[in-house]
Amino acid sequence: MRAVLNAYGRALLSQFHGKMLLLSIAPFLLSAALWALLLWLGLQPMLDWMHTQYVDYELFRSTGEWLEKLGLDTLRAVIVPLVALLLLLPLMIITALVFIGVAAMPFIVRHVGGRHFPQLEKKRGGSLLGSVGQALAAGIIFVVCWLCILPLYIFPPLAGIATVLLWGWLTSRVMSYDALADYASAEELKTLQRERRWGLLAIGVVSGLAGSLPSLAWVGGAAAAIAFFPVLLAASIWIYVLIFIFTGLWFEYYCLEALAQLRHAKFEERIQIE
Repeated sequence: MRAVLNAYGRALLSQFHGKMLLLSIAPFLLSAALWALLLWLGLQPMLDWMHTQYVDYELFRSTGEWLEKLGLDTLRAVIVPLVALLLLLPLMIITALVFIGVAAMPFIVRHVGGRHFPQLEKKRGGSLLGSVGQALAAGIIFVVCWLCILPLYIFPPLAGIATVLLWGWLTSRVMSYDALADYASAEELKTLQRERRWGLLAIGVVSGLAGSLPSLAWVGGAAAAIAFFPVLLAASIWIYVLIFIFTGLWFEYYCLEALAQLRHAKFEERIQIE
């Protein structure tokens, strides 16, 4: 865990570098513009369709009785839009992650690698297409698992734990690939993802703790979330972008240090054999 903590300290210092702060602007604007357009075109039809399903299948009565037993009567009036927001949230997370991978990670890789690992050879075992593919494949699994844990949001602590673990898995899969794509060979990338999986997962879980806060805040203040949805949407996307940039820095420092150690160990092994 010492390597994880060392990488955390270095990432925290880099997070406040002027270039890193400016780096959050492009992914935020891309994500916000995309979701503003999608919600303008599709949010009301989605709410109308969901309201129809609730009426046709008498879900208002069953969910109302359920919420009353749990002492959450105040959510009855906003249950449809709240469920809609929770359904959309994982898609917002995935789009932010994809835009970070495309627009921010190349700069993070150059910033960390050029300043702190200039001696490390680039073997380019990954690619931009591979990065997008990795994000989309992991994102599909993330969405399916997210739908499975939605009922847990009536118990925010339990939902928080599930969300943190899910976020940890997602970021460890996607960010580790992006962090190593330029510097590691394809074989080195697979080796490090396997051998360092617990360290990578630890970084992802800690990042997931911060990443779960917006969704829990939406549930905790459901009425405010609905009333101020455009503002909260923009704020949530910006928070996710900042978290992803810090997480990208953390993974980059950790992964490049691990790669340097791996190559040094192989070099020592060759020397001993000779």
